[in-house]
Amino acid sequence: MAQRGDEVLKSQREGAVKAEMKGMSMAKSQETAGYFRNGLPYNRLGHGPRILVIFQGLLFENKPLKGLLAWFMLSMYKFLKQEYTMYFVTRKPGLPDGYSMKNMADDYAVMIREEFAPPVDVIGPSTGGSIAQHFAADHPNLVRRLVIHSSAYTLGDAAKKVQIRVGDLARQRKWREASAVLLDFIFHRNRFGKIAVLLGSLLMSFTAPNDPSDLVVTVKAEDKHDFKDRLGEITAPTLVIAGDQDPVYTETLFRETAEGIPNARLILYAGKGHAPAGKQFERDVLGFLMEDTTKTFNTPKANIKSAK
Repeated sequence: MAQRGDEVLKSQREGAVKAEMKGMSMAKSQETAGYFRNGLPYNRLGHGPRILVIFQGLLFENKPLKGLLAWFMLSMYKFLKQEYTMYFVTRKPGLPDGYSMKNMADDYAVMIREEFAPPVDVIGPSTGGSIAQHFAADHPNLVRRLVIHSSAYTLGDAAKKVQIRVGDLARQRKWREASAVLLDFIFHRNRFGKIAVLLGSLLMSFTAPNDPSDLVVTVKAEDKHDFKDRLGEITAPTLVIAGDQDPVYTETLFRETAEGIPNARLILYAGKGHAPAGKQFERDVLGFLMEDTTKTFNTPKANIKSAK
């Protein structure tokens, strides 16, 4: 009976997604949210002359962001909206079991070929950074400059255990507990960590997905992600930027990732955790993206522990 219930929910969800895609989508529209022609959900921000595609981090459901979550996720990169038209893009809804990081990267490649005039600039935060590594190596003609934001060639061991736990809770539809486990792990060293956990759990009370497959499939795929031996295939100028106290990865993983990419630079912020932001971060990212590829990379020293 439980299996039958899951099948009904999946069927209902697929129908709802198709209807929503038909009503919201099509590429290059003036809508701020919708679906591209190959089914990838997006949010749009900014009206700059350049295109920037952000491969979204781990989400509990693959659909355009709304409300508080949209505000939080988009605000991280809003400092780029004068220079770029940005597309925050997640994965297809209803991912099949066994879908890999490479499969997801190929979906991004199809979308970028269909919708834009590549190469484009790409930022991959966290899980999005894992996918972006496959994308940059397999589709080098589609990316001009790459920012790997708080991501590395593999997850840290502790993060793997946490994400599998989160996936198990999601499979049981224990959404509030899943949210609390993930947010507590990411923000437990942050003074606002408890507030983040409470707000995340509260949000899950109103926005809990009907189907856990998007999260479960993505977690399984990232658990298998180990790109160390292929980092040398990434040819785009790359910035690896992170906090040296990130609980999801480690300083060593960030360093090894940057060292493995031939044309990569590393910036680590002392004492910062996962997905650091702030004025220095904004200057560093914008400076890298705007930099001519023939010039030497320069990094301000303030608030930076190490720069390669």
